[in-house]
Amino acid sequence: MKYSVIVPVFNRPDEVDELLQSLAQQSFKDFEVIIVEDGSSTPCKEVTDRYADTLDLKYFAKENGGPGQARNYGAERASGDYFIVLDSDVVVPPGYFDAIEKELSSKAAEGFGGPDRAHSSFTDVQKAINYSMTSFFTTGGIRGGKVKLDKFFPRSFNMGIRADVYKALGGFSAMRFGEDIDFSIRIYEAGYSCRLFPQAWVYHKRRTDFRKFFKQVHNSGIARINLYKKHPSSLKVVHLLPAAFTVGLALLLIASLFKPAFLLPIMLYALLVFADATLKYHDEGCGWGHAMKIGMLSVAASFIQLTGYGSGFLRAWWERCVRGKGEMEAFKKNFYK
Repeated sequence: MKYSVIVPVFNRPDEVDELLQSLAQQSFKDFEVIIVEDGSSTPCKEVTDRYADTLDLKYFAKENGGPGQARNYGAERASGDYFIVLDSDVVVPPGYFDAIEKELSSKAAEGFGGPDRAHSSFTDVQKAINYSMTSFFTTGGIRGGKVKLDKFFPRSFNMGIRADVYKALGGFSAMRFGEDIDFSIRIYEAGYSCRLFPQAWVYHKRRTDFRKFFKQVHNSGIARINLYKKHPSSLKVVHLLPAAFTVGLALLLIASLFKPAFLLPIMLYALLVFADATLKYHDEGCGWGHAMKIGMLSVAASFIQLTGYGSGFLRAWWERCVRGKGEMEAFKKNFYK
């Protein structure tokens, strides 16, 4: 068996259906799929049963322990030479495995991953969220699909690792958020390396509304400090920018109460994001009116992404670096319910 696709699931049967349908349509067939139900109250067993004849599929159910532990549970029962970790809210394009095969045949890799894209069927909010998570003007493009000179750290929505390396490292840690970055860091610390496979991309739904999106990125900001406490050298200048943006935005808004001209930098940034997102989605086939609508939503998504991450980062810095609390003590309500 060449690949084992491992998918942790928590109350998302509809998304699992879409993912399995896309896997069933792959021309490359030398893979198995392992679904791990992580304590769901709405299980997907009925969904997986429908694909028993079209996929080499294994379904397991366990008590809730978080996505990392669910992946480890699946890995213990996997037989592939490589483990492909996917989130349940992704859909793979028809040539996904072909792209991985092409990359691995050209150059070996212990760890690898691919970027994500917005599908045409995504809602306008989902497209705006995708923009905010991959744009140069929000994340510096570090979540996009371009090969960079710096190290590439695969994310769990689309991540591959050689099976023997996975086992040698003991799989994912017990972290409930940021566990994928922690794993990628440990791959490098063990002397292995990771590569970006630009053509092995997936459609990633992320969150469906802005409230859920804020919670997600806020937790990501918290996780960055937790990662810093485990791996001090992992904190880079780019990780500080959302916190600086959040503080700067607050100061400008306060100053604008006395002098409205202080709103100008905020307005200029919003205009820049609006124009860039509008052009992006127009180039992808949306009419100007529709593209402008997504552009406006992208402005909201970008401010949510930056302030959500920034506020989580600052909160975690205060709790863990200033007050000296441990991860479990500081964020039990966020991650360890």
